[in-house]
Amino acid sequence: MRLTVCAVAACLFALPASASVVAHIDNATQRMIVVVDGAAIYSWPVSTARRGYETPAGSYSVQRMERMWYSRKYDNAPMPHALSFEGGLAIHATSAIRQLGRPASHGCVRLSPKNAQTLFELVRQHGGAQVVVTDGSPAT
Repeated sequence: MRLTVCAVAACLFALPASASVVAHIDNATQRMIVVVDGAAIYSWPVSTARRGYETPAGSYSVQRMERMWYSRKYDNAPMPHALSFEGGLAIHATSAIRQLGRPASHGCVRLSPKNAQTLFELVRQHGGAQVVVTDGSPAT
């Protein structure tokens, strides 16, 4: 019996850590705050949806992670370090870094390549993440 309990405990510790990463994205300020285990550790400029498109407010889970993804909807546009969270939307790197800090996308959340890679690795290490998008109201 004791051996069984030890074996079960060893298996539990081998599982990936729970999703303790939260990416708070504010459409109004065009910023992302990354929270790990309840502590804000990064604050980065982003680009969310420009006029005519939407980055919908809500709480989502990262559903898929791809080091390199190509948009099926927008002419195979590259989406490095993509974290898909809602339908065809994702957080991903962009080469249009001059646009960061203002709306510019078709709905995805764009980050600088370095920040996208940092977030991607953080989410991988923690076994997932929550994505919270707000429109200027406090993130919950």
